[in-house]
Amino acid sequence: MINSKEFSWSVIAIWVAIFSIGLAAIYSATQGPVSQFLPEYIQNNFFKQAIWIGLSIVVLIGLQFISPRTFQGGAYLFYALCILLMVITLFFGVEVSGSRSWLRIGPLNLQVGEITKIATILAAANYLTSRRDISAENLKTALTTVGFFILPVILLLMQNEAGIAIVYLAILPVVLFWSGLPYGISLLMIAPALIGYFTVLDWMWGAIMVAIVTIGIFLLQRRTWLTATSLVMGLLIVVGTEVALEQVLQPHQRARIESFANPTLDPLGAGWNVLQAKTAIGSGGLQGKGFMEGTQTQLRFLPEQWTDFIFCVVGEEFGFIGSSLVLILFSLLLLKMLSMAINHKHPFAQLVIVSVTFLFFAQFIINIGSATALLPIIGIPLPFMSYGGSAFLTNTIMLALCLNLDANKRSFSIYR
Repeated sequence: MINSKEFSWSVIAIWVAIFSIGLAAIYSATQGPVSQFLPEYIQNNFFKQAIWIGLSIVVLIGLQFISPRTFQGGAYLFYALCILLMVITLFFGVEVSGSRSWLRIGPLNLQVGEITKIATILAAANYLTSRRDISAENLKTALTTVGFFILPVILLLMQNEAGIAIVYLAILPVVLFWSGLPYGISLLMIAPALIGYFTVLDWMWGAIMVAIVTIGIFLLQRRTWLTATSLVMGLLIVVGTEVALEQVLQPHQRARIESFANPTLDPLGAGWNVLQAKTAIGSGGLQGKGFMEGTQTQLRFLPEQWTDFIFCVVGEEFGFIGSSLVLILFSLLLLKMLSMAINHKHPFAQLVIVSVTFLFFAQFIINIGSATALLPIIGIPLPFMSYGGSAFLTNTIMLALCLNLDANKRSFSIYR
């Protein structure tokens, strides 16, 4: 039941502010002058998003009346059900944009991989906190935890949904680190992404990152075998990335990656999205061009401007002030949620809240990074802002879980 004295109303206020800005941006991107260039089903995105927001508000309120012990006790069953739905989707799902990750349930198309995020976090958190002697420092425990994440990742890749799979992998090191994985091994887990990123920019930067990671692991762990493993793995990633770019990838795949480092190499092809996104944000200036007045948005130069590039709509029409407001609101949300985790006494609640916090952070960084050409374009929506009913509902449920656990921290701390 809702504990009004303990409930974090400030988080609700931030959430409402974020989705309100997102709803305004979706309206501009689909209902403004640009609507003449859009098919009717895309013009309806604003109204569909408003319905999903209304549904999500009802779900958020409803989840506050559920005992926090229920989330822990039903974690494994929920996880098994979601995995079953993912398997069903693989065979009987609806294909959208080349990805068979949608399951039609009545009038709704549900992206099961989104909902499975919740189940995976709950199941992993329940396992890692089920006994006092369980710690991610133990190899068996760490591998079992990895299994909880790898299973949905494999199914997502089979559904051709690599974007969501990346988010699963992004939060895994954080879950393990919070559960006792040593600093050095945690760094080793995220090293491939860091080294690969810098290698795409230039192989010398990749080599420098190998040296930095190897030295860092040595200073943290002081183990020769782990340091040597880091060095060999890093060099293999640099060499492998270079070979893949030059000899393995198809020309269009190579062009997409190279356009991230230098979009002007193919301004009318692979670099088009990046250039238009940067132009939209840059042209907004301090105050922006005004609501539904952005030329990049309204003349349909921006790709997927209601989903992946919605931040560019805000940047163009509301300028530096609007963009900064979005960044500030997300920062406040993440800091408030991190504070929830730190102040909670129950390890299950702590791990769930930390996992959700970093999940939001990872999606936020990937989306903003893609929109500003700091990261390759992956296709991750901006939480609570981008159009997408399944994603909005999933993110709201995760936020609702955190609010429930936080509001019941005094009573839940004694549950076992």
